[in-house]
Order: sequence, then structure tokens, then C-alpha cells
Amino acid sequence: MKDILVLYYSRSGGTARLAQAIAEGIESVPGASARVRTVPSVSPVCEATAPAVPDQGPPYVENRDLQECAGLALGSPTRFGNMAAPLKHFLDSTGGEWLSGALRGKPGCVFTSTGSLHGGQESTLLSMMLPLFHHGMVLVGLPYSEPALMSTSSGGTPYGASHLAGADGSRAVDETELALARALGKRLASVALKLDA
Repeated sequence: MKDILVLYYSRSGGTARLAQAIAEGIESVPGASARVRTVPSVSPVCEATAPAVPDQGPPYVENRDLQECAGLALGSPTRFGNMAAPLKHFLDSTGGEWLSGALRGKPGCVFTSTGSLHGGQESTLLSMMLPLFHHGMVLVGLPYSEPALMSTSSGGTPYGASHLAGADGSRAVDETELALARALGKRLASVALKLDA
């Protein structure tokens, strides 16, 4: 079995739900399994205040998760058209993996959730791609052969899966967004297995 890391940060639950759907897509591919991880919030306090283990949900990511994965799905809510600080904070700690080439040649993809339809979905996805390029990853997106990509009126882009959460974050991930997230997970796992052959 090849482990595909699904790494995300979520505040209102939309990004977490996309991560679950991507994991479902990964697990639909024989020979692939999803390893779901999150990152702790960044505290304005200068001392570490987050618990070592999250109160609920998946465990916090460790750098070894990057070394052991056969592929990576990276997700974040949008913050002013960019990834959220907690995810960026973790990525900034991956210099050792960059030096060793731990992610070099592995496939990666990105996903996001935004408060408004034009809240920066595509620019956030692009911002998350930059460190993956620096790590030498092979990026996959959602091709227009996915029928839902042509009919979505909420989330979903060729750059990666996305979700429109609404201004208060209460809009649930819809079936089209879930279908696209599953398709992205399936595509990522399929590419990971082919690259590893």
C-alpha cells in the first residue's frame, strides 16, 4: 500500500470536509491509502500553547509524514487570496525535507475553501503550489474531462478542488464539490502509483 498524505488546516470545517472527500477518492484506488493530517493553529503568544495532540480530528502532521508519503494533497482555507498562516508555518519548517529531496518526483495537489465565490480560490490554490514546486513535486489538477467542472456554480477549478463556504462559513460542501474532491484524490493516487512503478 502506498500512503498518500492529505494535509490541511481548517477553521469552519469546509476544508476538512474536502480533505475527507479527497481521502475517499484516494482509498478508491487499489494499492493506495490516505494518511490524513492537520496542523495546529498559530498562536499570537510566543510560547507553545497548543496541545501535543488535537482534541479531535486527525493527528498533527510530523515531518516524517512527508518523507514517508507517496504523494501529497495540501489544503487550506483562503486568507486574503493566500493559504492560512498555520499551513504556511508548517511548510516553512520543511527545509530539511527540501534539502534531502524527500518530496522530489512525488505527485501533489491542492484544495481550498472560501467565504465568497470570488474570495481568492484560484490564487490560494496557486500560492499552495509554489512550495510544492520548490520541493520538486509533480502537480496534478482537475482536467475538464471531469463533467462537474463544467457545471459547478460553487467550488471546483482546474487548479484543484474548492468549496464556497459562504460569508459565515455555514454553507455545507455540496455534492458537486465533493465529487470533484473525490476525483482529485483518485487522480492523485493513480498518478502516485504510476510514478512509483
